[in-house]
Amino acid sequence: MPNYARLPVTFVKGEGAWLWDDQGIRYLDAVGGIAVCCLGHTHHAITSAICDQAKHLIHTSNLYQISLQQELAEKLVQLSGMETAFFCNSGAEANEAAIKIARLYGHSRGVAEPTIVVTEGAFHGRTLATLTATGNPKIRDGFEPLVPGFLRVPYNNVTAIADLAEQHPEIVAVLVEPITGEGGVVIPNHDYLIKLRSLCDRHNWLLMLDEIQTGMGRTGKWFAYQHAGTHPEVLTLAKGLGNGLPIGACLARGKVADIFKPGKHGSTFGGNPLACRVALTVIKTIESDDLLPRVLELEQRFVQGFSKTLAGLKGVVAIRIKGLMIGIELDRSCGQLASKALQKQLLINVTAERVIRLLPPFILSDAQADSIIAIVSHLVKEYLSLPAPHQ
Repeated sequence: MPNYARLPVTFVKGEGAWLWDDQGIRYLDAVGGIAVCCLGHTHHAITSAICDQAKHLIHTSNLYQISLQQELAEKLVQLSGMETAFFCNSGAEANEAAIKIARLYGHSRGVAEPTIVVTEGAFHGRTLATLTATGNPKIRDGFEPLVPGFLRVPYNNVTAIADLAEQHPEIVAVLVEPITGEGGVVIPNHDYLIKLRSLCDRHNWLLMLDEIQTGMGRTGKWFAYQHAGTHPEVLTLAKGLGNGLPIGACLARGKVADIFKPGKHGSTFGGNPLACRVALTVIKTIESDDLLPRVLELEQRFVQGFSKTLAGLKGVVAIRIKGLMIGIELDRSCGQLASKALQKQLLINVTAERVIRLLPPFILSDAQADSIIAIVSHLVKEYLSLPAPHQ
């Protein structure tokens, strides 16, 4: 089915931050499978874990105890400060679990129609519930009737959420991304999550954080909310958790840690031995190779590099960088830059129409980072030198 406007390239091999196409041409990957391949391609530890686990056991179903699933849950709880974990296969499924938790919580409080506050510019998935929660009208268009039970406010605006409280006693939760991904790498005010935490506490709402793109070290800490020193009740993960092998997780704590009872939710494949073995290996590798400090080192390299080459340039609206989430916003649509970069053997992404998004792997070398800065800067300057198209 023609769901994707694919670029004209087919990759057949990868190693670290490099990919090779079926013509033998090498490309530098600054997208990382959309924030998935945090350890790069064909990392030896991941490859070894997949091969070894496949020799022993891939799948049994959640009708039985799964020791690797228990081990992964305990590790994620330790890293996050959460209490319990549900495993699935994707970010959308993790967010579906979060939405169901919020509704169960609401009904437990006697709320007949529990409502979740979401934000403009958010992206939470493409299932019917998660695309309803998603803030992009283009993604929702054509799929009506959408799922009821959501209220939308501007991102990075706590006052707008507070104003809803008296008018909407049915609100039970707030679902936000600590930094928007698909929405253009928008970094909110430093106290955004702290104020949201306070607001949720005041009204007995759940704070639910979608860290599918920001989680697993992408911002230089295991989870982006740790920069703010606060905690959600519900946390969703995927992408970097499996470094390319599909796995998602929904973590919970406090009053909703044990709200799921047998029969309330499930997954045939979620948390199978193979996926959990790989996720544990991802975590172990990030820890043993000291990659979180490396993410912060690379952040500074990109900040300094793009500040020298693009800051103040007419047509560059903003350069937003947190860890290895990089967004360069232009004053015009720039989707064609992904194709231009491909011709330079560099993989980039354009999101929110005007934002160049870079999500490189944590194992990037200094020289590779400098190449990304140089090529992207050249492409941006060249593009902005052209007459601006009519918007």
